[in-house]
Amino acid sequence: MATLQEQIREVEEEIKKTTYNKATSFHIGRLKAKLAKLHDEVEKKSSSGGTGEGYSVKKSGDATVTLVGFPSVGKSTLLNKLTDANSEVGAYAFTTLTVVPGVMEYKGAIIQILDVPGLVKGAASGRGRGKEVIAVIRSSDLVIFLLDVFQPTHYQVLMEELYEAGIRIDQTPPDVVIKKVDRGGIRINSTVELDYLDEDTIKSIMDEYKIHNATVLFRENITVDQFIDVVAGNRSYVSSMIVVNKVDLANDSILEDNKKRYPDAVFISAHNSQNLDMLRDVLYDRLGFIRVYMKPQGEAADLEEPMIVLRGTDVGQICDRLHKDFRKKFRFAYVWGNSAKHPGQRVGLDHKLMDGDILSVVIQK
Repeated sequence: MATLQEQIREVEEEIKKTTYNKATSFHIGRLKAKLAKLHDEVEKKSSSGGTGEGYSVKKSGDATVTLVGFPSVGKSTLLNKLTDANSEVGAYAFTTLTVVPGVMEYKGAIIQILDVPGLVKGAASGRGRGKEVIAVIRSSDLVIFLLDVFQPTHYQVLMEELYEAGIRIDQTPPDVVIKKVDRGGIRINSTVELDYLDEDTIKSIMDEYKIHNATVLFRENITVDQFIDVVAGNRSYVSSMIVVNKVDLANDSILEDNKKRYPDAVFISAHNSQNLDMLRDVLYDRLGFIRVYMKPQGEAADLEEPMIVLRGTDVGQICDRLHKDFRKKFRFAYVWGNSAKHPGQRVGLDHKLMDGDILSVVIQK
């Protein structure tokens, strides 16, 4: 019987050989779904042995950021400069063999930064401790792709490895709802025109995942690959930023080439602490923090020290931050500010807050 890697290569070859047109779109959709399932099986198999020491890191602070890059790009040096960590630094590959956490306090926010072993090509299949590293990345709020100024093409390799591992960088979950039912086949509804999916393609993808009875609602015009992500249901969506290191060693020509490739990147020298203040500013902005002011029941709002949380945080997540029992004892909350339809709006746990909101949580006594 063919190995998983052999099956993957066979499906990839068939996709390449198949001419794309309306008549073959459902077949290609099924092949892509099969390929995605095979990659998921590879990931499960390579991680079945458990994670090594240091790979179970409890999230702390207001956000978690993971430094991702090839070995010897300077992740440990950068972590030590930005935080209170003490990650071993060495001029050889795989100095960091476990996850090393550090804490950076900036503009009132507490940001956890994780230094993980360098990723290499083949990481999605488990090479070079890739599975353990990818597990950490999945739970991050943001990834810093740290690149060596002399190896700018490493970015494409890293993106491909994370994509194969089911991590979608700088994407948002497609606005599609699949509800499984007991009978009736596949029923499809859409509030938008679908340019890349037809009924046969949708059904062939769902059939590959053994979903034969369900209602599907599309609220977004998505691609075949995005729909497969929805059906698979195990993708992680993580924001990112690019940081190019070792600029102190590069000449003007090399720097210019990097800036053309990555115009939005931050260019630093971790060794010389060059542009680290700029990096802190950009990192803070990219995380998208908001301020929420708490108003205890029957008291005035504390407008001096806001709670710093990530954009998109809801009332339930605030309750989790306040006390372990608040969600369980929650009755309702009042909100004043940008997210409220009117001052003092009564809301539930799933109400999403906005910058500058005032929140009062009412719990059972």
